[in-house]
Amino acid sequence: MSAFSLDGKVAVITGSSRGIGRSIAEHMAAAGAKVVVSSRNLAACEAVAESIRSDGGEAIALSASISDKTQLEALVAGTRAHWGRIDVLVCNAASNPYFGPMAQLPDEAFHKVLQNNIVSNLWLANMVLPEMAQRRDGALIIVSSIGGLKGSANLGAYCVSKAADMQLARNLAVEWGPHNIRVNCIAPGLVRTDFARALWENPDLLAHIEATAPLRRIGEPDDIGGIAVFLASRAGAFVTGQTIVADGGITITGG
Repeated sequence: MSAFSLDGKVAVITGSSRGIGRSIAEHMAAAGAKVVVSSRNLAACEAVAESIRSDGGEAIALSASISDKTQLEALVAGTRAHWGRIDVLVCNAASNPYFGPMAQLPDEAFHKVLQNNIVSNLWLANMVLPEMAQRRDGALIIVSSIGGLKGSANLGAYCVSKAADMQLARNLAVEWGPHNIRVNCIAPGLVRTDFARALWENPDLLAHIEATAPLRRIGEPDDIGGIAVFLASRAGAFVTGQTIVADGGITITGG
């Protein structure tokens, strides 16, 4: 069996009806996992799940808002009811309701960012990790951002939350490592998703990245999916508490 095989594994991916989350769901299904496609929009999730099934994979759709603990509990319960277990949890869904300096950051927007990008990830982790511990096997992946590695003039709150996700992964890796559970982050750079559209549709920013990143391009969703497969599979069995940066090299150039 390939070290990258996910045969027999059940993977729940939040925010997987589009963008990076969809890529992760598709790549994990191609590696043999049974995947749960989840976001607030059930119809969009159903479309992705049907696409995966049409390609020969196994997938179901379950809607949930990451801001609602009851809905997340229902997501976990629904997955267990259908497939009996959860082996891989990918916390990909996130919010960024504000663009601008933190001096004008509304309290409501800051609370939403912290809630959806950090607290909800811990909620899900605490719902799922005990089950993994009973089997002494499991993987939790948090999709962070290179924003968590540097400052930003206009995305400060988002960057704070993404830095916190990296520390959350380290803490959970220490707590749950003795149960053979691996917890890691992926930190993408700018990726061509709807979530980041305001950034990559900015011609000046796009030109800057294309001129300064060693790979001379921004990312595509499919640049991220395979990394998640690595972290969830036997190939990543000795990797925990880490943040894998996937940014075309932009952070090493100071861009």
